[in-house]
Amino acid sequence: MLTGIACTLLSAAGLGISLLVAKRRRYAAAMRLAAVSLVPVGLAMTGILRLIINMTFNPVAWAGVGVLGFAVLLFLSARLADRGGRGQPAAEPAATAGPAVTAKGASTPALPATGRKGAQAAGGGGAADDFSDIEAILKKHGI
Repeated sequence: MLTGIACTLLSAAGLGISLLVAKRRRYAAAMRLAAVSLVPVGLAMTGILRLIINMTFNPVAWAGVGVLGFAVLLFLSARLADRGGRGQPAAEPAATAGPAVTAKGASTPALPATGRKGAQAAGGGGAADDFSDIEAILKKHGI
């Protein structure tokens, strides 16, 4: 009962102020102020205000709000964890060996990049074999 009277007085004061604002020919501001002024009466008439007041002083209701907040945090963190796994590409082993020789207009490397140790371990003569392969590719493409 007391909350209904307080809400009615608050709304009446807000509507009075909105009339003063309307006299200054600021009609849009007056309409917004009148709309906000009617909210307390609407809340009191629908009974939502009583629900809000009862929830404010009820520790079990606040525990429920905490549980709901925790559920939202779990949901959002699961989405972030799911997005983090898909967004990172797998590391390619050729990328760690060094730069690769790419033919003109090719999307993939023509020759895999190997260092001197890789060429010698494969049984080649070292850097001379690497350059002969590169020369052959360049001649093939007319360079």
